[in-house]
Order: sequence, then structure tokens, then C-alpha cells
Amino acid sequence: MGEVLDGAAVRRWSRLAAEALGRTRGEIDALNVFPVPDGDTGTNLHLTVLAAADAVAELPEGAGGAATWRALAQGALIGARGNSGVILSQVLRGLAEICGGAGGPPDGELFAEALEYASVLARGAVAHPVEGTILSVLQAAADATGPAGPGLAEVTRAAAAGARRALRGTTARLDVLARNGVVDAGGAGLCVVLDALAAVVTQEYPERYIVPARVAGTAPAREELAETPGPGYEVMYLLDADDNAVPALREALDALGDSLVVVGGDGLWNVHVHVDDAGAAIEAGLAAGRPYRVRVTYLHAAEEAPHAPHTGRAVVAVTAAGGLAALFEECGARVVRREPGAVPPLAVLAEAILAAGDEVAVLPNEPEVLALAEAAAERARDAGARIAVVPTKASVQGLAALAVHDPLRRFGEDLIEMTRAAGATRFGHLEIAAEEAVTSAGMCQPGDVLGLIEGDVALIGADLTAAACQVLDRMLSGGGELVTVIVGTHAPAGLAAALEDHLRACRPDVEVGVYDGGQERYPLLLGVE
Repeated sequence: MGEVLDGAAVRRWSRLAAEALGRTRGEIDALNVFPVPDGDTGTNLHLTVLAAADAVAELPEGAGGAATWRALAQGALIGARGNSGVILSQVLRGLAEICGGAGGPPDGELFAEALEYASVLARGAVAHPVEGTILSVLQAAADATGPAGPGLAEVTRAAAAGARRALRGTTARLDVLARNGVVDAGGAGLCVVLDALAAVVTQEYPERYIVPARVAGTAPAREELAETPGPGYEVMYLLDADDNAVPALREALDALGDSLVVVGGDGLWNVHVHVDDAGAAIEAGLAAGRPYRVRVTYLHAAEEAPHAPHTGRAVVAVTAAGGLAALFEECGARVVRREPGAVPPLAVLAEAILAAGDEVAVLPNEPEVLALAEAAAERARDAGARIAVVPTKASVQGLAALAVHDPLRRFGEDLIEMTRAAGATRFGHLEIAAEEAVTSAGMCQPGDVLGLIEGDVALIGADLTAAACQVLDRMLSGGGELVTVIVGTHAPAGLAAALEDHLRACRPDVEVGVYDGGQERYPLLLGVE
């Protein structure tokens, strides 16, 4: 006798599906030629379902069906990897919305409805759906539940069998699959997930989960695919944004590249796109809300890259302001300029790193630039250079790292010292609120002075000088020997001098360095070492 799909069964399904994809991911990776032949679809699907299973496992034993379905969908959304992983996360969301909101375990009829809804939801998340992919396999699985019996066991068996039939047909529906003699990799992964579901419901567990071999026994025609390689970078990020900001985001990203999938809702989104300008894709996210967990992957790593020049040790720093650029250059760094509030073009950053030398330390100096710097460094590593990104999140951290840089040290030792100096530097800044908003320090109004420490609003004030003194006092409360003050373009006259007077009176033991940064947005940048 089969069992119902209650919370405990969903928990077993998530773990079984993750284990099955773990065993078959290598075979699925070998099928991967669309949308790009990067051979990671099985791995991405496994990581996506594993994230969902881990989220479910964190629930207390005996958690109800609604909570379990919700955790499954949320875990998949946050942990989704790659094009197929993001689509699968939307499938799980669709199932969770119907099955988790039913007030009890779904029967066969309700599950069939949920699978059809999941198919519609997943297709709607893809900017330009392509037949012969995971979307076709999913729709076939949903269609197959119609003629099945009323029981949940019959419906899940029919869905798994329908998906398998559709998978075999993907080769004929998509030219790139036919040329390579393979079925769609994403569709193959979905079949494994549905097989695991049917096994849990029916308690009929297969000895192994079969992934189809190549249809024609041929190897992927990489030479033919290389003629039109497509965009160079895969960009993924989680995004906190209002739902009404997402249509404009989709339009902006669609104009930049392809393989666009945006899934989520209720303020949390997972964004996936293939582009040539990774920086522009991140900027589109910044315009819509707050992107984080940004991942940029070079899609054509197997292609021959130019060789790095052998010019020795160098440091590349990213900054927006002219005064800060001059400071970094005076300290010996090569500077890549970015527009205020934006990130530099990835190609520009990669070229600058490649031209700098054969041992290069990169200082991103902004959280949003960090992932981009990693991708640019990876591109330069393909050319044979030794590249490391020092995870500086503020210009004052970059300056601290540069202050201890010693090109005569071994590269690894130099990086350790630079990273240590950056990590030992607390950073803060002042800015003027542009609109009413809720912050971690309370409600702010337009024109209020916001004092931020390491990205969090620590205080709200009315006077720049008073707020600056309070922020510094808080930053020094945990100790410190050196204060760096970087004055912006719109700082009032005498602000730096007032801070120096304050520190002489309250902390005469602290050394102070004042610099003109020329930054537009922030009247003051602060660092404490």
C-alpha cells in the first residue's frame, strides 16, 4: 500500500532525490550541451536539491506538511545553481504552493493539479522558453497524469513515466541535441527527481536511477558549437526586491544576454542570465533592489586565453572617486575606475589584471565588486598568471592592505599580510538619507545624517560633525591605533578638523590620517585599525 505525501514523505523524497542526483550527476553532466556545453547540469541540479533537502532537514521532527513544503521551496530557491537548477526551484515552488496550501496531504487529483501549475510557473520564469528541454519534459509529466487513476501512486508513476518518454523525444526537438546524439541534461535530472518521488509514494525503490546513454553513441560536437559560443559569462545572484521591480529587471537583463530565468516572489528572487557584460547584469540587479551571493562564472574556460605578461608583482585596486584613485596610485597600485554606484565592466577588469603582471593581488573595495573580481581573476588565471583577490569591502580596507604590501616577500606571505591588515580594519561612513525608510537604527527622514558601521546603520542624526564623532567613538570602543578619515566632495568645510580635535580630546593615543577622497555620495569614509 502506498503512503500519502505528508511532511515526513516530502522529507524522505527530498533526501532520496538529492542522493539519486548525487549518484547520477556525472552521467547528467556528460549530456550537457545546451544552453552551453559546460558539463555541469547534473552537478547544479544535485546542489539545488541538496540545498532544498538541507532546509527540510533543519525543521523539527514532526513538522507539518505546509511547513515542510515551504522549507523545500525556500531552500531550493536560495540554493539554486545554474539554469536548470533555477528552473527546478520554480517547479518545487509550484508544487509547494498547491500541495502545501491544501490543508492536508494531497491526493492524486490535487498533485496532478500541482504539477500542471508547476509547469506553467516554470515556463513563465524563462524569458524565451525552448522546446526539447526540461520545460518540455515537465509539461509531458503533467500531461501524463490526466489519464492516470485517481490514486496518488498512479499519478506519480504516470508523471515519472511520461517524463521518461518525453526525455527520449528531446533529441528530435532540439537541433543541438540531435547533432550531439544526446537527450536534454536538465530533463534527465528532472526524471531522476520524479522517479524518486514515485519511489517514496509507492514504496517501490529502484536498484539504481538510470540516466539515458547517448542516443547515437556520438561525442559532443564541440567544434561545431564553438562557431557560435554565445555570451561569455553566467551571472547568478539572490535579490531582495519589490515584486513590482522585477518586470523592469527582466527587460533589462533580456536585452543584455540569454538563458534568462528569474524565479521567486514575496521580495526574494533568484536571478540567472548568460551575458557578455557581467557588470551590467549586476548593475541591473542594483537598480531593482539588493543583489547578494553574486556568482560570475566564465563559460568558455576551455578556449585558449592570451598569455599573461611576465612583469612581476602588482596590485590592482577598484575605485570610483578621483581622490581615492590618486591615493591608491601613490601607494603603488594600478587603478580600475568604476562609475559611482556601479561595478566596472568585467572585461575591463580582467584586462587590467592580465596586463598588471604574473603575480597580482586584486582589491575590489566594495561588496558588489567582489564576485566580479573573482571572475576576472579566474579569467586571468587561465592565462597562467597567479592571481588572488583580497576580500576588501571598503576603500579604507584596501588602503590598509596596500600599506603592508611588500613585493619582495613571497606572494603567498604577502597576500596573508594584506588580508590580515584588511580584516583588522573596521570601516564606516556617513551619508545623507534621500527618502523616508526603516533602518536598523529606526525610521529616517529625507535629509537625516546616517552613520553606518560595516554596512549597517548605527545611528541617525541631524548634524554631520556630531554624527561623525559618534560613529568614530563606537568604532574605537573595541580598540584601535590608527584612524583614517577620507573626506568627500560634499563634506562641509572644517569637518575633518573637527574630528581631529575630537580625537585629540578623547583619544590622544590614536594616530589620525586625513585624505581628500573626492567621493560624491559619501561625505566621509572612516577606517579604524
